[in-house]
Amino acid sequence: MIVVASQRSGAVALADHLMNIRDNDHVEVIEIDGFMADDLHGAFKEAHAISKATRCKQFLFSVSLNPPEHAVATDNYFRDAADHVAKAVGLSDQPRAIVVHEKNGRRHAHAVWSRINVEEMKAIHLPHFKTKLRNVSRDLFLDHGWELPNGLATYGNKNPLNFTLSEWQQAKRHGHDPREVKQIFRHAWERSDGLNGFDSTLEERGFYLAKGDRRGFVALDIQGKTFEVGRWSGVKAKEVKAKLGSPSALPSVADMQINLRSRMTEQVKGYIDQIKSRHTDEMHPLIEARAAMVTAQRAERQSLKDKQDKRWAKETKTRSDRLNKGLRGLFDRLTGKSRKVQNQNEREAMACAKRDQDQRDDLILAQMKDRRGLLKDARSVLSRQKEDRKLLAKNISAYLRRTRPDVEQTKTAARERKRSRSWDLSP
Repeated sequence: MIVVASQRSGAVALADHLMNIRDNDHVEVIEIDGFMADDLHGAFKEAHAISKATRCKQFLFSVSLNPPEHAVATDNYFRDAADHVAKAVGLSDQPRAIVVHEKNGRRHAHAVWSRINVEEMKAIHLPHFKTKLRNVSRDLFLDHGWELPNGLATYGNKNPLNFTLSEWQQAKRHGHDPREVKQIFRHAWERSDGLNGFDSTLEERGFYLAKGDRRGFVALDIQGKTFEVGRWSGVKAKEVKAKLGSPSALPSVADMQINLRSRMTEQVKGYIDQIKSRHTDEMHPLIEARAAMVTAQRAERQSLKDKQDKRWAKETKTRSDRLNKGLRGLFDRLTGKSRKVQNQNEREAMACAKRDQDQRDDLILAQMKDRRGLLKDARSVLSRQKEDRKLLAKNISAYLRRTRPDVEQTKTAARERKRSRSWDLSP
């Protein structure tokens, strides 16, 4: 599984994030070990309090454990992966917590350790942990028989469509699927041999080159939002300069935004709004179905937990009643009978715990199968909507070409509007 880690502080913020039930279908704390507290917020606050006796600021080590999309990882998979991580970086004896998240038919986990060694009252140093965890990730893929991603198979063959968190967030804010944006820019870069070809290929997909204030080449979508060319094409600034030359001949971002706004008629804007509205309506039933499924599955899991807790209490009482009290109990200890009963109770308790865990795993597997069926329907709709957006961008791009105003005229019009506003003395 993919392992991503960081040293961090922010105990309360991290606990809030990990227990966020709003953005996840299911959230379950499967382990809190080594802390006095028995809840996540209390455990992380405890780690923070202990760190106050040291000079350590980043007192937590947070790791996300992400199995492949097709795999269904059980709780024991995540515990085993956390053991591998702890052994690799030297945190095996440290307090830890493991939280499992489920969303869109996938499971992943977060494991968090306290870095503070309470015996020596200092933080455990974690040198080169990224390199070590890369090896752990590779071993976990091989141990479970999962196909290795390119990055782990070759150590350097990075997929250019792997986008960073900042790129994802930027694209989401602008209303784009970042995977689409990355593909568009990468495809345009590979197909073109210079500035004109790159500009034309991007325009076919609704992006327009401009001169950025500090970043050289940027591209604007039809709403005037900016995307840095090098980052989204997956190339370095030196490669951009070598292939595209200087951006000085291009209009500025402000001019291009004016240009686009002047060419976007009400009819075109209405067409865009119509597509967006239709896409929202298409997704609404799927969103409602997902919400209903999550509610039902949460109730099903709680019902199973209540039944298991009740059965566990009953079985525990049965095992406890086997041990005699008073003089008879003393006689049993002297003759060794008490030890035999205790051993029997321990074996039965372990078997019952395994039975309960297997029942939980079976329920989770069945529920994830149901959610993946719903997810398949959603992906079908999203795929169709992606083609709609592609056709929309192509049609609007063709329209804008037919109505392209001269850039100098756009600049002149902007200056005239600014001048008229400066002389406007009306209240």
